[in-house]
Amino acid sequence: MLLIGLTGSISTGKSTVSMILSKDHSLPIIDADKLARKVVEVGTPGYSSIVSHFSESTPGLLNQDGTLNRAVLADFSYHYLSGAWAVVLDVPLLFESSLDLICGAVLVVSVSSPEVQLGRLLARDDHLTREDAAKRVASQMSIQEKVERCDMVFGGTRGRGAAIPNDGSVEELREEVSIVVNGLKAGRDGWWKWMLWGLPSVAGAVGARVLAENWWRRECWLREKEGVKANL
Repeated sequence: MLLIGLTGSISTGKSTVSMILSKDHSLPIIDADKLARKVVEVGTPGYSSIVSHFSESTPGLLNQDGTLNRAVLADFSYHYLSGAWAVVLDVPLLFESSLDLICGAVLVVSVSSPEVQLGRLLARDDHLTREDAAKRVASQMSIQEKVERCDMVFGGTRGRGAAIPNDGSVEELREEVSIVVNGLKAGRDGWWKWMLWGLPSVAGAVGARVLAENWWRRECWLREKEGVKANL
């Protein structure tokens, strides 16, 4: 099963892409924003057993305060057993939290400039002043940096990263998403999917390799960026 990290920035349209992936392409979505509100009591034997069994294989199983996230557990285990070829991990701060390292692919919903974000944010939240909206946009990692990181760590010959442009209509966005999904799905919805499903040890080895490769490529990219800054 492919774990696809989905991210973007404020007012780039990530939620719309998440909806398209779910409704148009029948992909299960693990929504970090929604999951953080669904918790259970800590300290029961069942809690300990679930954490022991699922913590390594289920991203987002625990909230920051240590409580169990039932929705993540249910979504992940159900879709693993049902043989879905991919699951989407929808996280606004995917790179900032380093959750991209566990993903087999990453999608960044992008726009051409911060001005597009600013205009959409002001249209959506009309109580904001332009200055307040600009501060919100500036408070996050820039969309340009997210696109660059996606391309350098997951893109290129790996073919596991894509920036989805969202400057046009919803229909244009749907077309862009379909192109990306079809590219990721090629070769992953057949025997390979079922082999990983039937052989957890193989799936674990593949996951470990993905984690190591993602970490290494990220470190190389960060060192390269630091070198460029040092030469300025």
